[in-house]
Amino acid sequence: MAESKLDLLQGTLDLMVMQTLETMGALHGYGIARRIEQVSGDEVLLNQGTIYAALVRLQQRGWIAAEWGTSDNNRKAKYYTITRSGRKQLLKEAETWHRLSSVMGRVLAMAKEEEA
Repeated sequence: MAESKLDLLQGTLDLMVMQTLETMGALHGYGIARRIEQVSGDEVLLNQGTIYAALVRLQQRGWIAAEWGTSDNNRKAKYYTITRSGRKQLLKEAETWHRLSSVMGRVLAMAKEEEA
């Protein structure tokens, strides 16, 4: 029986990408995707189209920047870094997600209180 992977809510992938770049420094798209998968315990699986759409979107918003470099296997690769405005956005979005998860925790805890 196959386990279902988590469907990402709108905006969560952007936050994951920015946090990964803030933590790890410059990475290429494949490296970002693999790191997110690793940290999620493989609950989140990202295909190439999904990660690159997010990278283009974040670049257009000015939250990440890209430049060409050479990967570990000696191939040309685009490396992404978070920008100053990206760091500000990351702080704002992380705060929103902390608040939301706190609210969800309280709402979901109601069911346990009702059973008691």
